[in-house]
Amino acid sequence: MKVLLLKDPKEDDCGQDPYVRELGLYGLEATLIPVLSFEFLSLPSLSEKLSHPEGYGGLIFTSPRAVEAVERCLQKDAKAEVWKKSLKEKWNAKSVYVVGNATASLVNRIGLHTEGETCGNAEKLAEYICSRESSTLPLLFPCGTLRREILPTMLTDKGILLESITIYQTIPHPGIQGNLSSYYTQQGVPASITFFSPSGLTHSLKHIQELSGDSIGQIKGCATITLSFGNTLIS
Repeated sequence: MKVLLLKDPKEDDCGQDPYVRELGLYGLEATLIPVLSFEFLSLPSLSEKLSHPEGYGGLIFTSPRAVEAVERCLQKDAKAEVWKKSLKEKWNAKSVYVVGNATASLVNRIGLHTEGETCGNAEKLAEYICSRESSTLPLLFPCGTLRREILPTMLTDKGILLESITIYQTIPHPGIQGNLSSYYTQQGVPASITFFSPSGLTHSLKHIQELSGDSIGQIKGCATITLSFGNTLIS
């Protein structure tokens, strides 16, 4: 059975996207097509804030894209050397909160220790932070334009200071129409399509409807997909 996953491919330690590998174990032939792209914003401002860890109680990352923004900052203006010599150690003396193991892995890659990654979502992470945070300094929260307000609201309600900085925005992937058209030409109409975000659904649904034609009603659609490796859960 052919299934279409509307997401960026990401290789794991085995050199294969984990969704493709896990679904293959169940006889499903999965193809990945990215439908979203990202534009980074305010990187000079973020870089300046990262240079002054003494002004913050810690960091919060709720998306891999926010970590990528930090990585981009470290690649400019000889920041990487300063990061290795002093800044990384200073930030590691503070709390670095993250949502999800994938985001935690990226944060670890830039040399920071993490906590809270098993919380699963922003609301659970906010509860975790509220139960532990005692600093009188604000937490630095790099985020996107489509961030949910649940985490900032919960922290504010508990009197925990937060300094948000918007450092990326979500846009349609420039190759979405061409890639979908190529897939349908080569593979035909898939048995199932999985959307991984509301934005992905918004930017791809029109193209899928046009390409599927009368067969659209035969496609099984999922709004979310969750894989817990070792135990596979699909919803």
